[in-house]
Amino acid sequence: MSFLYKADPVRGAEWTRLFAAKAPDIPFHIWPETGSVDDVRYLAAWVPPQDIAQRFPNLELFFSTGAGIDQFDLAALPPELPVVRMAEPGVVAGMVEYATMAVLALHRDLPTYIWQQRQANWAAHRVHPASKRRVSVLGLGVLGCAVLNQLRTLGFPLAGWSRTRREIEGVACYAGQAELPAMLTSTDILVCLLPLTQETRGILDSTLFQHLPRGASLVHVGRGAHLDHQALVDALEAGWLSGAVVDVTDPEPLPAGHPFWAHPKILLTPHIASMTQPETAVELVLDNIRRHEAGEPLIGLVDRTRGY
Repeated sequence: MSFLYKADPVRGAEWTRLFAAKAPDIPFHIWPETGSVDDVRYLAAWVPPQDIAQRFPNLELFFSTGAGIDQFDLAALPPELPVVRMAEPGVVAGMVEYATMAVLALHRDLPTYIWQQRQANWAAHRVHPASKRRVSVLGLGVLGCAVLNQLRTLGFPLAGWSRTRREIEGVACYAGQAELPAMLTSTDILVCLLPLTQETRGILDSTLFQHLPRGASLVHVGRGAHLDHQALVDALEAGWLSGAVVDVTDPEPLPAGHPFWAHPKILLTPHIASMTQPETAVELVLDNIRRHEAGEPLIGLVDRTRGY
């Protein structure tokens, strides 16, 4: 029984050390070294190897090394193979930090002040209290709920939207496509934390932006393919949206000359909102291996019918 890691080799070295300390009985390999392929029972990867079923006939669990799974094709994986997302505490904590930073940056007009600094323009703008700025989150999974919990401490009125009905203390919850416009019309800062599915692909488009009130802003930390780039630029140029913080794009990286690079109303970061932390990731993986062996429910198990 062995474990195979196929992702960033630098972090893989940390996984090696942690496995040696916490699970010395499980042989650990970093791709492309696999050991005996017949012994591989567990695989963690950002992008899985091709012909996974043929390569590793005794594979029992497949772990994504990230919080998302849209980087690979579920249909190409054996249907009976459990796929597990990396819902580990380090990913959650990092996303809470980034989303809070981004919401506060838009709330306090940071894109405007950064642009003014470049122009040597000293101009103050009115400061509004958090209690007057409603923040809404698209996606009420583990990450969305954790972000809302932190924003609550800052005094923002909060709303959230999900595919199915949720109840969260202190959050006005909306569900289903029919209720989305009602939430958007009273949203000042919109945070996208949706998974990428056929239903959510391209959701951040001109139609959605038109439902937001004039002067609203966007924090995009979901998936790159959620966002229509031209629709965002058009909304910003027209003054309908006042600013955006964008961490994920499609493609990544953006090509030279793309309007996001130099747009005065966009703060752009290179998909770093949250990263898997080896210490807590290995703890979660080992816990899930124990659960698997004991026949208990897995943490972060992907529902293939939903795509996340």
